[in-house]
Amino acid sequence: MNADTKRSSGPDPRVLFLQDFFKRPREVGSIIPSSRFLERRIVRCAELRDASTVVELGPGTGGTTRAVLRAMRPDAQLLVIEINRRFAGVIRNSVRDSRLLVHRGNAARITEILEERSFGAPEVVLSGIPFSTMPDDAGIEILQAVHDSLAPGGRFIAYQVRDRVETLGRKVFGQAKIQTELLNVPPMRVFCWDKGGEA
Repeated sequence: MNADTKRSSGPDPRVLFLQDFFKRPREVGSIIPSSRFLERRIVRCAELRDASTVVELGPGTGGTTRAVLRAMRPDAQLLVIEINRRFAGVIRNSVRDSRLLVHRGNAARITEILEERSFGAPEVVLSGIPFSTMPDDAGIEILQAVHDSLAPGGRFIAYQVRDRVETLGRKVFGQAKIQTELLNVPPMRVFCWDKGGEA
């Protein structure tokens, strides 16, 4: 089944983002959802055509989720892990696709969640989690969990306003490849690592 890309008549995602940005700034990395230009850049970097299992961390209200589903193979699976209860609910209620599973929880538990949900090792993990707002040890814990969960040669992509994830990511993955998407508010950097590319 293909993704239903039409937005429901529920809460406006832009309003939810703004509200939760002020309520939970450590969980929400931006005041508005990603632009379609950023979504396209993330999908291009992810090279999803060969992936059978994809994980998205911190999907927000699901804009990137829809873009990923449109680019994925018909037989692939997408697991999204979102800590924010309202955002997880929005995705469950507005994105209809048999390939999608929404899990509300902590990204640091990615390996356990994959096992609980009977998913294989992902070839691609995407992250919109704001690493710049969390303590270094929490960021390293998530990055190490992502690294350990990825299939050999798998790809990790983090899109961020600041470069904190690159500093932390070097300790786990090595040097990142970096792109910048200016057609987003705010402009966003896209960091890409391949498992096995560690220094």
